[in-house]
Amino acid sequence: MSQILSLFINQINNILWSYVIIALLIAAGLYFSFKTKFVQLRYFKEMFKLLTEGTDSAKGTSHISSFQAFCISTASRVGTGNLAGVATAITVGGPGAVFWMWVIALIGGASSFVESTLAQVYKIKDGENYRGGPAYYMERALGKRWMGVLFSILITICFGLVFNSVQANTISQAFQKAFGIQTYITGSVIAIITAFIIFGGIKRIAKTAEAIVPVMAIAYVIVALFIVLKNITLIPSVFKMIIEGAFGVKQAVGGGIGAAIMMGIKRGLFSNEAGMGSAPNAAATAHTSHPAKQGLIQTLSVFTDTLLICSATAFIILTSGEFTNPEIKGIQLTQSALIHHVGSWGSIFIAICIFLFAYSSVIGNYYYGETNIEFIKPSKTYLTVYRLFVVAMVMWGSVASLQIVWDLADLFMGLMAILNIIAILMLGNVAFKVLKDYERQKKQGLDPIFKAKNIEGLKNADCWEE
Repeated sequence: MSQILSLFINQINNILWSYVIIALLIAAGLYFSFKTKFVQLRYFKEMFKLLTEGTDSAKGTSHISSFQAFCISTASRVGTGNLAGVATAITVGGPGAVFWMWVIALIGGASSFVESTLAQVYKIKDGENYRGGPAYYMERALGKRWMGVLFSILITICFGLVFNSVQANTISQAFQKAFGIQTYITGSVIAIITAFIIFGGIKRIAKTAEAIVPVMAIAYVIVALFIVLKNITLIPSVFKMIIEGAFGVKQAVGGGIGAAIMMGIKRGLFSNEAGMGSAPNAAATAHTSHPAKQGLIQTLSVFTDTLLICSATAFIILTSGEFTNPEIKGIQLTQSALIHHVGSWGSIFIAICIFLFAYSSVIGNYYYGETNIEFIKPSKTYLTVYRLFVVAMVMWGSVASLQIVWDLADLFMGLMAILNIIAILMLGNVAFKVLKDYERQKKQGLDPIFKAKNIEGLKNADCWEE
C-alpha cells in the first residue's frame, strides 16, 4: 500500500515540479530581479554591513535582532539539503546540477528579498516581539484569510513535522555509520534536546541558532577550503565538468540536461528555500528600522546557503571522483568523498556537521510551524500539542524508513511555493515601493527609517504606523 501511495505522490510531484513550480520560480525570480534592478547583486556589500549592524540593534532588550532572525532562517535553510541534497543532485543530475543550483540561488535572491520585505511590512506585535510571514500578508494585504490558513497548515505539516523527521533520520543514520550508535538511542537524545529548546520559546530558539549557525558554517567552509587548496590543480576540471554537465551536447542527447536542471533547481530550492515562503516567518521576527534591511539580510542567507555551503559540498564531492560510483548515494557519497580527502576522521567530521546542520534546521523548522499555528488560532493548548508532535516526529524519523516522507516533503514544499509565489507576485509593487523608500533615504545620507504613510495606499501595516 505504501509503495502505491509513494508512486502516486511521485507522479504528482513530477507533474508539479516539471511544469508548474520550476516555471513559476524562474519567472518570479526574473521578474523581481528586473523590477528591483537586481537588488540581490547591487546591494551585496550592503548586506554584510546590515548583518553586523543587526548584532547590536536589539542589544539590552528582549527583541529579536536582525542577526538572530538571519540565524533562525539560516538554521532552517542549512540542513541535510547542503550535505545529502547536494550529493543526491549530483548523483541523479550529474555535475551540471550544481550550476543550476547556483542559478536558482542568484535568481531566487530577488524573490527572497521581496517575500522577506513583505513579511516585515505586514508583521504584527506579539508581546515584546513580532510575528509574520506569508500567512499574515495573505490575510492583511490580500484579504484572503483562507489562503493564509491553507499556507499555515502546509508549512506546519511540511516543516514542523515532515522535514524534521527527515533531518532526524539523517542525523541518526550518520551517527550509526560513524560511531555505531543505534538509531533509537540517537533519536532519544535528539528528541530530549529538541523538547528543551522548543518549550523555551522564540528567545531560546534564537539564542541557540545564533550560537550554532556561525560555528557550523565557518568550520565546514574551512575544511572545504583546505580540500580545494589541496586539490587546486583539479579546480579547472571541476568547473569544466559543471559547465559541460549544464550545457554539454553529450548531455543534451542523453537527456542529461533535463535531469541536471530538474535536480539542480529542486534540490536548490529545498536547500535555500528562496520563494518558498518559509524564511519570511523568521524575517518578520526581527526588530529593525526598515523592512528592506531584513529583506537584504535574508537574501544574504540564500547566498550563504547555496553559493557558500552547497558549493563547498559540491567541490568536496567532485574533486574526490567518488560520484562516479553508482552504488554510493546521498549522505554516504558526501562521507565517502571526505574520507577520500582527509582519511577516516572525515566520516566523523561529517556526522558532527550533520548533527549541527540538521539539528539547527529542526529548531528553525519548528518555529515556522509555531508562528503559523498562532496565525490560525492563538492557543497554548494547540501549541503544546504541536510541540509534542514535533518531538514525536523527531523520534519516529530517527528510526523509520523515510522514502514516502521525502515524497511528501517534495509535495508540500511544492504546494507552499505555488501559494507563496502567487501572493508575492500580487504584492510585488509594495516591496518595490519600500525598496525605493529605502534607496531615497540612503541617497540623502540617512539611516533609513520606515513609516507606513510614506507608501501611498499602504494599509494594515500596523507596526509601522507612527
